[in-house]
Formats: sequence, structure tokens, C-alpha cells
Amino acid sequence: MTTLAGDLQEPVREEVVVYGHPLLHMKIWEIGMSPPAPSQEAYGPWHHHKEVELLALIEGKMGMQTQDGYLRLEPGDVALLGASQLHRTHRAGADPVRFIVLQVDLGRHMESAALPYLYGFGDGAAPLERLNGLFREKPEVRRETYDLIAHMYEEYRGRARGYELALGSAIQRLLWLFVRHGDEGLLPASAERDLLRLRPALDHVDRHLHERITVEEVSRLLNFSYHYFIRYFRSAMGCSFVDYVNRKRIKAAERLLLTRDISIAEAALQAGVPSIAQFYKLFKRFNRCSPKEFVARMSGREDG
Repeated sequence: MTTLAGDLQEPVREEVVVYGHPLLHMKIWEIGMSPPAPSQEAYGPWHHHKEVELLALIEGKMGMQTQDGYLRLEPGDVALLGASQLHRTHRAGADPVRFIVLQVDLGRHMESAALPYLYGFGDGAAPLERLNGLFREKPEVRRETYDLIAHMYEEYRGRARGYELALGSAIQRLLWLFVRHGDEGLLPASAERDLLRLRPALDHVDRHLHERITVEEVSRLLNFSYHYFIRYFRSAMGCSFVDYVNRKRIKAAERLLLTRDISIAEAALQAGVPSIAQFYKLFKRFNRCSPKEFVARMSGREDG
């Protein structure tokens, strides 16, 4: 069991997960929180990672804050975090805390027929954490998710013959649970067919986010005309291509500001917005506050 100690104040960027098995594209382990009582409400650092993360609380009480809200977890509860979703946790009571962490690259576990759902599990337009409401509204889904995570942990620890098959099967079951029972759906109905066609454009944005990106170059990747690409993208994604890129850049800047000791100008530049005036304008549009106000707000506890 890993114990979190006093080094929690240093910013953490979990950009790379070292998988215990190179072909499973996942990692699962147990964490314990047993700090002195006076620090029980202290948060760990903001962090994020490219994998989807699931937490299953075994004992104690824990709080988890994201940019969009606060979750309080008790034994038997689970929490879901999307790819690149910023979050931090703290012990929310006097008792020790134990929980299981599952980080998984879901794209590697998607069957061909399920690929249209992949975008819904990625760093897309809406945070995957919205599906946490599913666990509150449907206790049976919460219990099955918890049991699947616990089962995966035991299989991963024991590594009996065929454990890889058991883990792969459990991941598929988790995917099915979220797709079947998520009332909002993981994708807009109109986009499920179209996202596979847009995948090269979305991947291009991810690879070149810090550089200049034009509609012309992206539309050529898909062999679309300029105007057809604009219409197609808005129909599939529910927003314009420019808004999509700007939102991705602001999200990247948020992560930099919360996990790196850098200036606002440096964060803007690294996120692909060289004009500081434009950066402030975009940041306020998406967050309704300035970058400085955002950092101050997210540095305090918000558990409403």
C-alpha cells in the first residue's frame, strides 16, 4: 500500500503512466491516506493524466475537487474522471482512507464497432465526470462498477493464469455500463456517425495545439472544402472548429497554471495563444473570470 505523505504540496503532472503489463494499457493500485489529524482537510496537488481514471473508496471518507465541482466519497462509492481532467483529493475525516485507483487508456480497449464512442471518453467538449451523477441516481450501477474495480485489483495483484483476459473483460463491462446507463449519452446522437471521419482533424489539433492551426490545413486532411468542413464540424461537434480549438487551448492553459509555477504569459504561449490580450479574452469567455482569479479560486476549497 502506498502512503501519501508531506510531499503532496509539490505540483504533479501525471503525463505518463507506466503500465504494469505492456499490452493491457492500464494500471491499478491501492492508495492509503494516513496523515496527522490536523492536516486531514489538506488537499493534494492538482494533477491530470491522459488516461481515464476511476476511484473506488474502500474505507474512510474522501473529498475530490475538479474544475467543475466537488464530490464527497464514502466506502463503496466510486468516482469517474475523464482524460486530462484536473482534480485533487483530500481526506475528509479523522479515519484513515484507502481507495483503489484504476487508470486506463480506453482507446486501446475499444472494439472496432465501438469506436464512435471513443470521443465521449476522451478530452472532448464535455467532461466525462458528468457521468458521476449516474452513480448517485442508479445505485446498482455504482455497486457493479465498484465490484468490477475491486475484482480487477485482485486479478492484477494475483496475476493467476489468464488474468489478462479477466481484466480486459472487466474493462469492456465498464464501457458497456457507462454507454448503456448514461442517460445523457456519451455523444450527441448526430455525431456518432461523423466522429470517425473527423478523427484525423481532432488528432491534428491535439498534436499541434501549441502551434498555429488553420481551417484550410485541417479541411485538406479530410479532403473537404473549406466551407463544407466548417458546416460538417459544427453539425458533428455542436460548436465551431475555432471555438473547439480555443476551448482546448484554454483547458491546456488551466492545467499549466494549476500544475506549473509559470506566469500567465508563459501559460498562454505554451497553450498556443501568443497574444496575451486574446488569451485574457478567451479565458474570461470560457471561465467567466481572469486567469489570476481562476488560480485563486481553484487554490481554495470549493465543496458546494
